Amino acid sequence: MNRDTEARVMRVYRQYADHLNPAWVRLFKFAGLETLEVEAEGAIIRDAYGREYLDFAAGPSVFILGHRHPKVVEAARRELDRMPLSVRMMANEPMGELAELLAQVTPGDLQYVFFCNSGAEANEAAIKLARLATGRPEIIATTGAFHGKTLGALSVSGRDMYRAPFEPLVPGIVHVPFGDAGAVASAITPRTAAVILEPIQGETGVVIPPDGYLRAVRDLCDRRGVLLILDEVQTGMGRTGRMWACEHEGVTPDMLTTAKGLGGGVAPVGAMIARPRLWEPMVKDPLIHTTTFGNRLGWAAAIATIRVILDDDLLPRATAIGNRLMAGLRQAAAGSGLVADVRGRGCLVGVEFTDADVAFLVMAAMVQRQVLVFYSTNRREVVRFAPPLIATDTQVDRAVSAFADALAEAQTLLAEVTAPSTTE
Repeated sequence: MNRDTEARVMRVYRQYADHLNPAWVRLFKFAGLETLEVEAEGAIIRDAYGREYLDFAAGPSVFILGHRHPKVVEAARRELDRMPLSVRMMANEPMGELAELLAQVTPGDLQYVFFCNSGAEANEAAIKLARLATGRPEIIATTGAFHGKTLGALSVSGRDMYRAPFEPLVPGIVHVPFGDAGAVASAITPRTAAVILEPIQGETGVVIPPDGYLRAVRDLCDRRGVLLILDEVQTGMGRTGRMWACEHEGVTPDMLTTAKGLGGGVAPVGAMIARPRLWEPMVKDPLIHTTTFGNRLGWAAAIATIRVILDDDLLPRATAIGNRLMAGLRQAAAGSGLVADVRGRGCLVGVEFTDADVAFLVMAAMVQRQVLVFYSTNRREVVRFAPPLIATDTQVDRAVSAFADALAEAQTLLAEVTAPSTTE
């Protein structure tokens, strides 16, 4: 082992412990990742020791085109060389072009765009616009939801572990069970501004609602005069085999939020896209909700990302990757007694284990085999696979093989732990 490399790793870990959070150091060590990420390309990450990892965690779900896709990097580099941030006092081409492109690739009559830097910010903008456009204060959200950790986004998220330390949160939020349109109907009052949903709950372990759920909620909102906000931060940008997961049911929301994959894994970009009738308050006062940074570099990266997805026909590829991955995972899990379910859509797949400790054990064992996956923060029994849309069949098979070996290792360890002790 190179002593200089070891010294680099130890220096960075000391910096994390002294100036970031020592808990991160413990987590990295426990997961067997006592190293440094150094460079990446496609679905491969290289560490400080020169080892290569297959990245099927994706950030999570950020690297929709893998790492450093050449066309996305090229677009970002052009803006870096001439003007990476907007002065915000003049119009600029990347912002206008991306807004027009998003209006073209989002469903229905979604037209006006607010740009920001993250999914949480996009959801904050949607919550504020819902109240502004309707004059009503209440929002219906779902249990298990994850919309971000800023105060408004956290208020509509549905995990007490993250909410409780910061209460009281934003008032007027009602949570109902995910997948139950009847519960939404019962929660609507004359004070309800909007319903906010994820088409698939990602952080809760890739929870897919019953067929027809989004359409039923859309129809309900139309009948009751309530807005529908769809959070496509994790499910958008082609991850489920359609550009937006709501397209699987032919649903157009009143507002759609996106981030994660929007910047193509090169720059952080978020956006909220809304129907024209909601935008009038923003027209009356364009400064009523703004963000500081005009991210020309990120907007250029997002334009290139959308074009690559469409030009390279990656939407059906996402479906093919997901089908191959889920078939392999199910075959590997059969008869293990440790896996309760394998589910997903496109390149968003969850493996639910019978126990959270087993999930972490398998994830750590996959890391030892240099394949990265990610557990679900809202349901730690579920390990998520989020391969990039450019993953090869060989890489999918490598992930399945690593999973099968990790599962076998977990079974052996559990058998040793539970075996009755013998005495001579």
